[in-house]
Amino acid sequence: MLRAAGVGAGDEVLVPAFGDAEVAEAVIEAGALPVFVDIDPATYCLDPAEVEAAVGPRTAALVAVHRFGRLADMPRLWDIGRRRGLLVLEQGESEAPYAELAQRRAHAAYLDGRLRGVRTPERGAGHTYQQYVVRVPGNGRPDRDAFARAVRAKGVECRVPVKTPVHRMPAFRRDVCLPQTERAADETLALPVGAALTKREMQRIVSACNALGGLLQPAF
Repeated sequence: MLRAAGVGAGDEVLVPAFGDAEVAEAVIEAGALPVFVDIDPATYCLDPAEVEAAVGPRTAALVAVHRFGRLADMPRLWDIGRRRGLLVLEQGESEAPYAELAQRRAHAAYLDGRLRGVRTPERGAGHTYQQYVVRVPGNGRPDRDAFARAVRAKGVECRVPVKTPVHRMPAFRRDVCLPQTERAADETLALPVGAALTKREMQRIVSACNALGGLLQPAF
């Protein structure tokens, strides 16, 4: 899509660093330069205000990546694209059947109402909970990693959704300040929310997390 739009050598493309390297790799394959932009801490998608500030004379496009079932703020990003003459592309996530989606949302609502000691995800309109991503407060990555190990020891599968932001990977390293991206990489943890989970498994998730979460104090 970038090549078809004429994006190539000498152009810059605004992309998120919170996620995998797929989008940045596509930009490089088109011959352009990826420019990493910070995220909105609630949606984990590109922050339109940061996008606006990052637009320069060589900026040709931006790529919005929808993350964890939350949509990027496309109306504001489209507006920026229209005003600044930029190509605006989206990378979406696979859609689940309605019954599966409804069950994931029900599980997410259950966790929202019972988890303590972690920050539950902001709901937002249309959230599909591709992943149920919480924030583990405390001292960033050390506390989050210790929390994850302890939860796994109690029989609850969990995963760190983004271990290394793209701008910190050797192939894409940039000396840029992306505080929300860095903080999200240090604090986020994805808990099970799949449609196949039983009530007992949901209770186990809550029990395991609540037994640990109260030991951690939010960092201010």
